[in-house]
Amino acid sequence: MDDFGGTVTIDLGLERGEPPTYSSPRVRTTPLWVPAALLAALVLVCGAGSVPPPRSPLSAVFQLRVGPADSYATTADGQLLAETFGLLTSYDLTSGRLRWQAGQSTPAYRLRISDDVVLMRPWAGTNRDPGTTALSTFSGTDLWERPGNVVNIAGSSTLLAVDSPRTLDGTGRRVQGQVDAIDPATGNTRWSVPVPSTAVLLGVPGLGDEESRMLLVHDNQTMAVHDLTTGKLIASTHVPAADYSPDNPVVAGGRILLRHPGASSAEISAYDPETLKQLWSEPSEIAYQMQPCGLLVCLGGPAGLRAIDPDTGDTVWAQPAWHSLALFGDMYVAYSDPDGSVPVGVIDPRTGALRIQLAGWQPVDGTGNDGRLVLTRAADAESRTMVAVARPGDLRPRVLDALPQGTGDCQAAPARLVCRTIYGELVVWAYQEE
Repeated sequence: MDDFGGTVTIDLGLERGEPPTYSSPRVRTTPLWVPAALLAALVLVCGAGSVPPPRSPLSAVFQLRVGPADSYATTADGQLLAETFGLLTSYDLTSGRLRWQAGQSTPAYRLRISDDVVLMRPWAGTNRDPGTTALSTFSGTDLWERPGNVVNIAGSSTLLAVDSPRTLDGTGRRVQGQVDAIDPATGNTRWSVPVPSTAVLLGVPGLGDEESRMLLVHDNQTMAVHDLTTGKLIASTHVPAADYSPDNPVVAGGRILLRHPGASSAEISAYDPETLKQLWSEPSEIAYQMQPCGLLVCLGGPAGLRAIDPDTGDTVWAQPAWHSLALFGDMYVAYSDPDGSVPVGVIDPRTGALRIQLAGWQPVDGTGNDGRLVLTRAADAESRTMVAVARPGDLRPRVLDALPQGTGDCQAAPARLVCRTIYGELVVWAYQEE
């Protein structure tokens, strides 16, 4: 074949087996459903990539720089009172808005709220009494300052100024010298009751419309009840010698119960809170701890926890695996150890029935929405803290989410959780329940 430099075309014909329709097919060569399937798959892939992750029930509202020893407290009207090197600042728990600041003062080791007054007890490096300073929770205005420790007692908002030995604290207190009732607005003394030596101070809450009273158990074996409005002595009686302490006697169910040595073993005696007449006396067996549990009195010891009727001394229920109780809002939590570090669950104090199991969850001080219990639990080798809530009717806690690493030491408020971090911050978290 001669080559003249042009294009050479060789016609192979159809013998190689390719139909003529391959170059211009007249019939669809793929099924009808293939394009639709490819389009649907593309939509799913793109859609899945654009769906945001579920929103966490926990969200940070605001945060503050604080020292490890700085105190803070929350109020019933939705404030966070935080102290930084003696400067007390009020923030709105809902928004973080600054409401007021109080002037620089000696740092307080404790902030206590009583109605519309915040009580500050400064640190004292010597034996000198640092006194108590009162500020208004509305404006931060200084109201008054006076010597002594200013306290409340159960069932009353009356402020009492006392001199307490530094080694004892608790809901009942050993006091000495005298007890002064003070005006919360001015700090002036309304009335005084002398305490010749020392005594245990307790409150006797009134039942129904009854007024609350002040109870003093003197170390000379005299028990006395005083009117909280006037300080007037209502009744007094001689009681057996005992280890009078913050948890002995206790007041529950409209009775005063005292644990004391008996003729052959330890006994518990019950007294009427108005007349101080002795109502009954029964062996306490091997119980070494008494505490109110609802309208009953719970006795703790090596044999477990036993609830008795304060009117009769009869046993109502017993749980040998429980050894102590703690009250959080309106919920009682039972513990399997006397120190209250291993919670079992939320119980019904009337029957001793276990209502909500709390294995591994620790209650947080304070209360959540509608008195619900807020709980935390260490996770990831204790590097993270899980948060949950428990409400009446739940069988177990409802898990919310985990806090960031290094966050813990929390206090609960309605719809808010206030926590310290290892980075020197105080963070306020909002939480949503399903």
